[in-house]
Amino acid sequence: MSDNAFRDAFFALHHGLPRQGPGSDATTRRLLSLAGPVPPRPRVLDLGCGPGRAALLLAAEAGAEVTAVDLHEPFLDELRRASDERGLTERIRTVSADMAAPPFPDRSFDLVWAESSAYAIGFDTALRSWRRLLAPDGALVLTECEWTCAEPSPSARAFWEEHYPLRTTAANAAAAVGAGYHVAGVHRQPESDWQEYYGPLGARAAAVDPDTAAPETAAVLEAARAEIAMRRDHGAEYGYTGYVLRPADPRWRVRPETDADVPAVRAVNAAAFPTDAEADLVDALRRDPSAWRPGLSWVAEAPDGSVAAYALLTRCLVGGETALALAPCATAPEHRGQGAGSAVIRAALDAARAGGERLVVVLGRPEYYARFGFGPASRLGVRPSFDVPDETMMALVLDGSDAAPQGMITYPEAFRV
Repeated sequence: MSDNAFRDAFFALHHGLPRQGPGSDATTRRLLSLAGPVPPRPRVLDLGCGPGRAALLLAAEAGAEVTAVDLHEPFLDELRRASDERGLTERIRTVSADMAAPPFPDRSFDLVWAESSAYAIGFDTALRSWRRLLAPDGALVLTECEWTCAEPSPSARAFWEEHYPLRTTAANAAAAVGAGYHVAGVHRQPESDWQEYYGPLGARAAAVDPDTAAPETAAVLEAARAEIAMRRDHGAEYGYTGYVLRPADPRWRVRPETDADVPAVRAVNAAAFPTDAEADLVDALRRDPSAWRPGLSWVAEAPDGSVAAYALLTRCLVGGETALALAPCATAPEHRGQGAGSAVIRAALDAARAGGERLVVVLGRPEYYARFGFGPASRLGVRPSFDVPDETMMALVLDGSDAAPQGMITYPEAFRV
């Protein structure tokens, strides 16, 4: 059997299906919301668009001007027909091209979008290849299949090692940071997204008799049924996760603090607040091995190498389970309003995510911390042990799952609350 025969049989099985991978309109909307405010008519590049469910939604609901790219012309034909039926022809342009080498100028899109398609070239290759396409303040939105448990079973691991080696959310987040991004949002896709894909695919496969099918069709059917059976038997071990990534701010070098930074960190905290209380808090936390987490005390450097801003994450408990508290965050007065504080907070959160942490809590101004993805902690079942306005106690789930700790926050002793 030739590769072309198998490929043709694969596309014959998939032709006309509503989706070519796990997903849903709800997930597309959720990822769009995580991407934050977009221009009134955002320029969107949908790579590996398939029949274009995401492209159609983005054009209709976000007013996007979508360039939809795929190498399989019948998928593009489906999208053109659908866009014509919905009156979206002027907003969706189809291009037959290789997503590994998109033929577009640098910095030409506000959003680069890839649902269930980056696997075709690999997550790391996608990160490297597509970053140049992002306009200033643009975002890369892509989904990736990954492990969702600590110890996958031998059968699940063997299956995916053969087809597409998986990593964890922490490892993929670390890869994104290493490629020059910060993680603006994470969304763990629900089981219903898999059903939107496997339901129609399974029904079509069941309607074909493998005993009378051509050899290449029988091979495609066997592969599809094995994939569906793997999901049925081991679906709790892996899943799709959506990422919203933005290029890191090039104006600021961010890094973990070193021993040599300790005096400068104290000076920044002392200058940023009315009293030395926050500076003293950092010193006390540094002395508490149960609170201090190596690698989660971060600085942003000014052009002259001095410490311009600071962010600290320390261990706390939520409902008796481990979490992190973000405090204090400080920017030297002469560097305020220039993005140093945001850059260092994002770097600290990225480091926590890459380290496998699940939840961060912060007490502060909602209008500021919302930019990092924080929302009211009460919505997640998280509450402080003291009285504060509900909107000022916030939390962020780092891995996008619905399994984050819930309950009362227990801060380190140094916080004295």
